[in-house]
Amino acid sequence: MTVDVPQLVAQAREGRPRAVARLISLVEGASPQLREVMAALAPLAGGAYVVGLTGSPGVGKSTSTSALVAAYRKAGKRVAVLAVDPSSPFSGGALLGDRVRMSDHASDPGVYIRSMATRGHLGGLAWSAPQAIRVLDAAGCDVILVETVGVGQSEVEIASQADTSVVLLAPGMGDGIQAAKAGILEIGDIYVVNKADRDGADATVRELNHMLGIGEARAPGDWRPPIVKTVAARNEGIDEVVEALDKHRAWLEKNDVLTERRARRAAREVETIAVTALRERIGDLRGDRRLGALARRIVAGELDPYAAADELVAGLTGG
Repeated sequence: MTVDVPQLVAQAREGRPRAVARLISLVEGASPQLREVMAALAPLAGGAYVVGLTGSPGVGKSTSTSALVAAYRKAGKRVAVLAVDPSSPFSGGALLGDRVRMSDHASDPGVYIRSMATRGHLGGLAWSAPQAIRVLDAAGCDVILVETVGVGQSEVEIASQADTSVVLLAPGMGDGIQAAKAGILEIGDIYVVNKADRDGADATVRELNHMLGIGEARAPGDWRPPIVKTVAARNEGIDEVVEALDKHRAWLEKNDVLTERRARRAAREVETIAVTALRERIGDLRGDRRLGALARRIVAGELDPYAAADELVAGLTGG
C-alpha cells in the first residue's frame, strides 16, 4: 500500500503523532517508499539536539529519561524519546516496555515516545535508528532522547548517533569495572551516577574520576566530561544534568564539533546503506554461476578467497 509522502511529512511537521508513527513504520519496514521519505525529510532535519543515554541494565535509564523529558517540557521544548528494546532471539519480538515506564508523558502533545526493537542488531541500537532520528528531527522536535537497549559492554554505537552521549552508572553494580572493560570512558560526554542515595555512590564517583584521569589525553580547551549524581526516581540532580547538557552543546557549537559529529554520523549512515545494498546483491548471487565458478577455482587451488572477493566486488560495482 502506497502512501502520500508529502502529505504525511506535512502532517508530521504539524506535530500529528499518527503521521510521525507512520513515517517511522515506513523506516522500520524498509518500505519501497523509504527513498522518497528520506528525500522529503532531508531539507527539514538538522534542528534537533540528539542526546544518547546508555548504561548497564538496572541503572535507571528509563527513569532518568522520563525525568529529562519533564525538565525539557518545563522549559517549553518539544521532546521525542526513541527507546530501543531487545528483541527476543526466539520470536523476534520485543517487550517495548519503555513506553509503559514513561506513561506520565503519554497524554502530553509535546512529547512523542517510540519504542523500537533491535531485531538482532548489536551495539545497543536498532538498525533503523538513524532514519527514525531523522523523522523525529524533521517533525520539529527540539530534543531527541535516544535510550539504548541496556546490554552492557557493547553499547558504544550510541556515540556515533548522538550529539551528546550520557553514560549512566549506579553504585554497587560493578559499573566501574564495566566502564574500564567496555571502553565507555571513550564515548561518554557526561557521566551520571544514578541512585546516588545508595551506599557507595561517593566511591563510584571517586573511582570514575580516577579512571577518567588515567585515560585523559586532552589538549587545552578540550571537553572534560563532568560527573553528576542523581536520584532520578525523586527528580534529584536532573536540573544539573540538563545544565551539563546545555554546557556541552554550547562547547560543541563554539568549537565547530557539532557539525563534525553530524557529518561523521551521516557518513556512517551512507556507508551502512551502501554495504547493506551490496550485501543484498551478493545474497542474490547465491546459486549464480559467477559465484559458483569462483568457489570451484578456490577449491582447485587456482584462486584465494581474497582474490575471488575482489573479482566479485568488481563484477558487482563495474570496477
